[in-house]
Amino acid sequence: MKVLEIKNLSVKYNEHYALQKVNLTIKQKEYICLVGKNGSGKSTLLSSIAGLIKKHSGTISFFADKGDVAYLAQNNMKEIDFPATAKEIILTGCQKHMIKPFYSKEDEKLLEEISEKLNITSLLNKKIGDLSGGERQRVLLARTLIGQPKILLLDEPCSGFDVQTIRTFYDILDELYEKTNITIIMATHDLDEIKNNKIRVVELDGTIVFDGSIEEFNKK
Repeated sequence: MKVLEIKNLSVKYNEHYALQKVNLTIKQKEYICLVGKNGSGKSTLLSSIAGLIKKHSGTISFFADKGDVAYLAQNNMKEIDFPATAKEIILTGCQKHMIKPFYSKEDEKLLEEISEKLNITSLLNKKIGDLSGGERQRVLLARTLIGQPKILLLDEPCSGFDVQTIRTFYDILDELYEKTNITIIMATHDLDEIKNNKIRVVELDGTIVFDGSIEEFNKK
């Protein structure tokens, strides 16, 4: 069952096209890695899907509720000095419920489950500014997951991390993929660190220049 369909998508900044005539159909429970050099359009494509930037032409059609789409940007909390705890940050991911309080007892139970899965239970009562970059990114991943999205968009989530943190993060994504029906679409430069052989690789260079299995991609 398809969850997202992109037809003839073009995006431009001023007179420069960042993407041109992108066509992509994504099915439920696919794990897609967007690859390509810097400036190839990976972040632009994710931002377009997330509705953060306007397209020039083409269509992006969802076959799931837009509230079921979660977006995790590049690690941008390296120097943060914010008084909120990790728990408070994570629970803001429940705000789509639009009720007061914006989280329920069920959400708190889900928080416990996600925290155990991401190995961040011991971090919940710590200030977000006191955590390492890898810990913060796991907290932000928990924030996206507590809303129980059907589509998870990740824009180079391990940018600037050490190798071990990168491997741990991708192991968490692998487990998430294997145990749920979530669809993952991720821009990454770390394809060599991702061990899941079910990955579909989409290579961009202003448009799609390759779309196939990771095995096919590695034979290029």
